[in-house]
Amino acid sequence: MRVFLDECVDRRLARDILGHEVKTARDQGWTGIANGRRLALVSQSFDVFVTVDRNLSFQQNLQSLSIAVIVLRAKTNRLADLRLLVPELLAAIAAAPPGVATVVSAL
Repeated sequence: MRVFLDECVDRRLARDILGHEVKTARDQGWTGIANGRRLALVSQSFDVFVTVDRNLSFQQNLQSLSIAVIVLRAKTNRLADLRLLVPELLAAIAAAPPGVATVVSAL
């Protein structure tokens, strides 16, 4: 799967998402782009969008997208806390349906 990490996710998390092609907003040159435009760009080239933005599903029409959206919810957005979610994240990448926000949470 082609996985995109939103700019609000520590880009070092990409190293832990094994078995998938992972790119970050920085890799793609998409930093500073509004969520709606970024989602449109991601849906053209990726299968999964990973974010920590809990409001994304309320602010954007995800049903119109051809990608799965995974929202990570950890104690903090620090890398150490996000790494605890990697096993569940990998499972979600394999199973998350497009057009829906799937929450992976340690809370």
